[in-house]
Amino acid sequence: MYYPNNIEEICYEEHHIKRILTEIKANFYDYFNLFIESEAGTILSADQVKKLAGKFGSDGTIKIHKKNTGIVLKRIIAEGIEKFERNREAYIGLLDEEALEEYEDNPAGFKSSLRKDCPIIRVTLMSKAKELDKYRYEFGIANPNELLTVCQNLSSFANTYAKEREDFEYESISVLADLKFEALDTEDYSVFGVIGGGIKSQFIYKLQPAYFPYRSKEAIWALWYLTDKKTFECEEGSQFLMINVEKSLTNQNYFYPYELFSFYAYQVYLLLKKEAEKNNVHIHDTHRYVLVDQFFTFIAKAHDEDIKFISSSSEDKPYSWI
Repeated sequence: MYYPNNIEEICYEEHHIKRILTEIKANFYDYFNLFIESEAGTILSADQVKKLAGKFGSDGTIKIHKKNTGIVLKRIIAEGIEKFERNREAYIGLLDEEALEEYEDNPAGFKSSLRKDCPIIRVTLMSKAKELDKYRYEFGIANPNELLTVCQNLSSFANTYAKEREDFEYESISVLADLKFEALDTEDYSVFGVIGGGIKSQFIYKLQPAYFPYRSKEAIWALWYLTDKKTFECEEGSQFLMINVEKSLTNQNYFYPYELFSFYAYQVYLLLKKEAEKNNVHIHDTHRYVLVDQFFTFIAKAHDEDIKFISSSSEDKPYSWI
C-alpha cells in the first residue's frame, strides 16, 4: 500500500466489514428520514421547527405536514445532478486521454493547466487559508512528468473500468474484491502531497459518477457517524479518524483507502436505491454516486458544530481534502 498511515489489517477482514455494514444499515434510516424531511438540509426539519416554536413562545402545537418522499427525492436528485454537471466539463476536458497524450511533449504545460483549469486544485491554490501553505508548496515543487503520468493513469483506469462494466450487473457486487479497485490505492495513482485520496477520487468521480464515489472529507465523517462512532476493536480507534495525541487534534482519516471507502459507499447507494424504488423514484445509473455524495454531505453538515469542535484543537490543520 502507498499511504504512510495505513489502517489496521482487521479493517479488510470479512467479518469486520460485515459488522460495519450492519451498523451502517442500523443508522441509515434515521438519517434518510431527516434527509427527506429537511430536503437534503436545505430547509428546517420538523424537530428544528418545534424547537424554534418553543424558543419564541409557542406551545409547540404547530402543524407539520408530512412530506411526499418521492417528490422530495426527485427534486434532490435533479438538483444534485445539476450542481454536479456545472463544472464537470472542465474535468472531462483536462483528463481527456487524447489531450493528456498531447501533453507528453510538454508536461510543464499540463501542470500549468492543472493550476488554472482544474476547479478543485485552482480553488485550493487560490485560497488564502494559512493551513494550505503546505499544499501550495508541494504543488510548486511537484514533478510535472509525475503529475501527467498519474493523471493519465487515473483517466485510463476510470474509462477502461466503465467500459468493462457496461455489460456487467453492477449490483451483483457482494464482496470487497468484486469492486477491483485495489490498484487505485497504489503509488501509480497518487502524487504525494498533491493528488491524494480526495483529489484523486474527485477526478474519477467527475469522469465516471456511475462507478466512482467521491471520497470527500465530509464522506469520511459521514461514515463515522453512520457507524455510531464505534471502533469495532480497532486498536487505534475508529478507522475513519486520525488522532494526533500530541496536538490534541482529531480529523477525518485522509489516508482512508479508496477501495474500502468505495465498498461502503456502494452499500449506501443500495440502501438509497431501495428507498427510492419504494417511492417510485429512479436513480440514474449514470449519476448513481451523485446522490450518495449528497447524502454523505448532508450527514456531515448535520454534525457540523460537533465536527468543528472535534477538529479545531490545533493551529496546524492538515489539508485534508487532497
